[in-house]
Amino acid sequence: MQVDMLYSKIHRVTLNKANLNYIGSISIDEDLIFVARLRVGQKVDIVNVNNGERFSTYIIKAKAGSKEICLNGAAARKAEIGDKLIIIAYASFSEEELEKYKPTIVLVDEKNAVTHIENEIKGGEYD
Repeated sequence: MQVDMLYSKIHRVTLNKANLNYIGSISIDEDLIFVARLRVGQKVDIVNVNNGERFSTYIIKAKAGSKEICLNGAAARKAEIGDKLIIIAYASFSEEELEKYKPTIVLVDEKNAVTHIENEIKGGEYD
């Protein structure tokens, strides 16, 4: 049996750019992609903390060190600059893989700099 589980998330990034005329996706600072163990082209769910919007898109790379989080194309209509977003990736795990399962949870500050990385789910402790 395969079980879909949280693979990785970047918690409460700040949207600092939007490009309505781009073909689509979310641009994420390459450094954040790396620490969150994500991949360019990977499907992610985006949750907008400010307005409750939830949607799926795919990752493209923004310049390393830029701290850029940019919604592109139609997704740019789902949030406003300054909104807090949660970027979530899931993966399917076998029963055997679940014995060693550890998600990657990246916490950031107001400027999208990494403040902490967790490898376990802690309910209600990320406020």
